Amino acid sequence: MEKIDFKKEYRELYTAPKGNPVIVEVPPLQYLMVDGSGDPNTSPRFRDCMAGLYPVAFTLRFAVKAEEQIAYSVMPLQGLWWLPGEDFDFSVKDRWLWTLMIMQPDYVTEPRFEAARESAKNKESLSIFDELRLEVFEEGVAAQIMHIGPYADEAPTIEKLHEFIHQEGHSLRGKHHEIYLGDPNRSAPEKLKTIIRQPIE
Repeated sequence: MEKIDFKKEYRELYTAPKGNPVIVEVPPLQYLMVDGSGDPNTSPRFRDCMAGLYPVAFTLRFAVKAEEQIAYSVMPLQGLWWLPGEDFDFSVKDRWLWTLMIMQPDYVTEPRFEAARESAKNKESLSIFDELRLEVFEEGVAAQIMHIGPYADEAPTIEKLHEFIHQEGHSLRGKHHEIYLGDPNRSAPEKLKTIIRQPIE
């Protein structure tokens, strides 16, 4: 049985110094994705999306382990956040649009994805399963920083990241991106680790 730690394989994408932004090159990677809108703290849609993503991600992991003899851990949840036609504003959560996603290795093919989705639908009746998709996301050059603490306290970290980008002579492009390395159900809010990433040009 081969074991692969994709967080180590893509170490520069899943680590970042606290307080010191860095620039990274993000290769095209495929993700299990689903879209939504609204405040994630109160949106039923957000809860449904979370409830749909993880069963399919774990089913895919088990399928690859059984069929390819390759074991890997389910990757961290990630989120793209934006406002249509506007700069991202941390304070207007009720107007946010978002995509939740979990990175999938190349062993996860479209047929395997479809089989995993059908398997999940047979176990639990959630309409959100029909909206999941497997898609390659090409982010390119980006700047990122580690935020440690509650999600609600991210604004100063985001401002620091944006200041760094401008000081380095770049401009912002694309969508605000967050990678959740901690589990809010298991970690104290002050210990949560979140990589905040912003594509640049």
